[in-house]
Amino acid sequence: MEIEAKFKYARMSAKKLRDISRVLRGRRATDALSFLKFSTRKSARLILRTLSSAIANAENNNNLLASNLLIDNVFIEEGPVFKRFTPAARGSAHPIRKRTSHIRVVLKQSNLEGR
Repeated sequence: MEIEAKFKYARMSAKKLRDISRVLRGRRATDALSFLKFSTRKSARLILRTLSSAIANAENNNNLLASNLLIDNVFIEEGPVFKRFTPAARGSAHPIRKRTSHIRVVLKQSNLEGR
């Protein structure tokens, strides 16, 4: 059984989020929560929010225990880009691209409950 949570339009580039998401695949959900809580990066806070939501979905909707959940996958997809301009020399303008991302966390129930 797979449980999923999404966080759409996160105001961070997908490249920065993927650094943290690579570390989480295959870990226990409770271990990943503690790892993300003590990380100092903003990307960890955004993924922590999504992971907490996925765990709450599993407990409330499917009656699963958080200690029996594994992170199956963390998908980081690119969202829309806000295009802005900043003034530059000689009356010209340079573009600024404010990137967004979509975070999707997929959990599964582990078979080994005593581990």
